[in-house]
Amino acid sequence: MENIEKHTSHRYDQELEELYSRLIAMGAKVEKMISDSIDALVNRDVELANKVVESDDEIDSDEVYIDKLCLSILATRQPVARDLRFITTAFKIVTDLERIADCAVGISTRSIKLSSLPQVKPYEDIPRMAELAKSMIREVIDAFLNGDTDKAREVCGRDGEIDELNHRVIKDLLPFMIADESTIKAGFYIQAVAKLLERIGDHATNIAEQVVFMVEARDIRHSGSTDE
Repeated sequence: MENIEKHTSHRYDQELEELYSRLIAMGAKVEKMISDSIDALVNRDVELANKVVESDDEIDSDEVYIDKLCLSILATRQPVARDLRFITTAFKIVTDLERIADCAVGISTRSIKLSSLPQVKPYEDIPRMAELAKSMIREVIDAFLNGDTDKAREVCGRDGEIDELNHRVIKDLLPFMIADESTIKAGFYIQAVAKLLERIGDHATNIAEQVVFMVEARDIRHSGSTDE
């Protein structure tokens, strides 16, 4: 917990440690939702897809709890400097994590629809996109909790990879959809899945940018560069 400093109030330290642990847990749940949603897609597993959809309520509850915890710390501890940036950044991060969970739900709902349609082509780039998205989430949460701006910048730099894979999915599907109109509906669902994975990458990048601001008080959003 390199990003959490010890304070004279033991209770304050406990509150910060709880915030830390709950963010780790929420990040792990969201990462699993992505894994399960893609497994459901590839294996045409409707039951697993439904479990992902149902798990969204737990993520919503986590978001509400962490928001309340942040507000309580702000109101009772009046943090300054690094602690203040840590807590306000946590506010924003839980919002991105909740939206990532929504993307996983969106993938699962498409998986359910695709399960009753003929497969257009083998899934190749979609699983690659999912692995990349999961690693970005894992690394950016670690960067946040440890105040690691180098790792945060690496996550920002990987967003282009997931964008490129999204474009490739769309490009590879088009010939099938043009040649056989019966594949159009499934093709659009698969393209929607790729777009949702791209959006997950965008949310991971948002978190990474917030990490840089938290540690360096430097706003790198819309700068077109992650250089120091």
